[in-house]
Amino acid sequence: MTYKYDFLVIGAGIAGMSYALKVAQAKKGKVCIICKTTLDEANTRFAQGGVASVTNLEKDDFEKHINDTMIAGDYISDPAAVRQVVTKAPEQIRQLVEWGTQFDKQANGQFDLHREGGHSEFRILHHADDTGAEIQRALMAAVRANPDIDVKENHFAVEIITQHHLGARVTRRTPFIYCYGAYVLNTENRVDTYLSKVTVMCTGGCGAVYQTTTNPVVATGDGEAMVYRAKGTVKDMEFVQFHPTSLYHPGETHPAYLITEAMRGYGGILKLADGTPFMDQYDERGSLAPRDIVARAIDSEMKKNGVDHVYLDVTHKDAEETKHHFPNIYKKCLSIGVDITKDMIPVRPAAHYMCGGIKVDLNGCSSIERLYALGECSCTGLHGGNRLASNSLIEAVVYADAAAKHSLEHVDDYNFNDQVPEWNDEGTLTNEEHVLITQANKEVGEIMSNYVGIVRSDLRLKRAWDRLDLLYEETESLFKRVKISRDLCELRNMINTGYLITRMAIERKESRGLHYTVDYPKHAYDK
Repeated sequence: MTYKYDFLVIGAGIAGMSYALKVAQAKKGKVCIICKTTLDEANTRFAQGGVASVTNLEKDDFEKHINDTMIAGDYISDPAAVRQVVTKAPEQIRQLVEWGTQFDKQANGQFDLHREGGHSEFRILHHADDTGAEIQRALMAAVRANPDIDVKENHFAVEIITQHHLGARVTRRTPFIYCYGAYVLNTENRVDTYLSKVTVMCTGGCGAVYQTTTNPVVATGDGEAMVYRAKGTVKDMEFVQFHPTSLYHPGETHPAYLITEAMRGYGGILKLADGTPFMDQYDERGSLAPRDIVARAIDSEMKKNGVDHVYLDVTHKDAEETKHHFPNIYKKCLSIGVDITKDMIPVRPAAHYMCGGIKVDLNGCSSIERLYALGECSCTGLHGGNRLASNSLIEAVVYADAAAKHSLEHVDDYNFNDQVPEWNDEGTLTNEEHVLITQANKEVGEIMSNYVGIVRSDLRLKRAWDRLDLLYEETESLFKRVKISRDLCELRNMINTGYLITRMAIERKESRGLHYTVDYPKHAYDK
């Protein structure tokens, strides 16, 4: 079956839905959102902390936010991208409010602003401790109410379509690669052809390639893998952010429950089991240091003391105030026997956010013509070596706005390519092959967590490379001879994404931002 849409959006988080709403409003063509599971299962929903934007002009300004972002990014963020996101943030906050997002306010009507690690001022807008879920709720309501947006739930993008599928030879040196849409696995396990004038990749993160992650199980690096296979440019994949404080509760790994950074901004102190604080020996900012420093400190303390978690303590704060600010965390912890007003919270780092991804310019354009990338799967240059807390949600809406404006200016210049062949989905998939896919999936998580985690070395990375290479050969052989399934496609994507993280980690001969290696502990310019 072949479908035609002027705008094809792959992914349904804050980036995908806000882009779809903006182009649909312009009435310049049909819009379709391809949703891997249901509309509400996206990384956006799991973002507790909030959205960073300069709104208190009496104490804060753009230059402070820009400076905080550059410092957190270890000075390899793209200054133009940083300035674009910071200066465009307030108007996009207004847009989110117009779409129905309800940020918490004080009695005087002003936003109730939080402060998080790495921020010099209070500038985090939030909705209790489930800001992402609130944004997702508002956007879903707006999308479902818009008759010009078709939503295809439980559909999975297998590959983007380029001239390669028309028989042309495409390499990374091909001057112009064009995207004509995507092959999409439908609910009946058949592959349909979706032709588009503009395709937008908004597939979210890749945390599921690790054993423990704050991301949902669907975060398998699909966008980065598809674009890489299509010979597009992918960048900075070595910069994987591990959230320092996921709730330690064995059995909950995809996602591990996130204890928001706002809790440290609120006054939470990281401690060992005996109540000893430890962050001051790692950084003068203590528990409010940026995430990469905190994650490595916790990792160090866990290894040094032979424990599998540390603690975050807010028992010194007013109990009612804690329950008011963090109602969902209070409820979740209580469900496992931890009263956060009386007990310290068991926490440990978990894979959380990909700072790299599909390389894009200031308009969200990738290296492939007619293909945009937005949100966590993209690499705008904003985050550099380490994402500043709560910069990701605002990056997604700012770039969705830029991409919408750019694509609306050019969509009339494009035509559908009716020469695209249908997907050949012959073959069968046996129960034994299903078992092999499940086992390989677990192996990827073990390889990445053991060898490409918070602390790396040449030896560990080489071991990961060799083992991923074996899995790659086995999986590609399977893919070529059996009827495809979502599980098999996700496994391919996870292996491709793990390879990209590992390869780029090997290539960076220094410790920078989130990439820390014992073989090159200093910045390149410090040597």
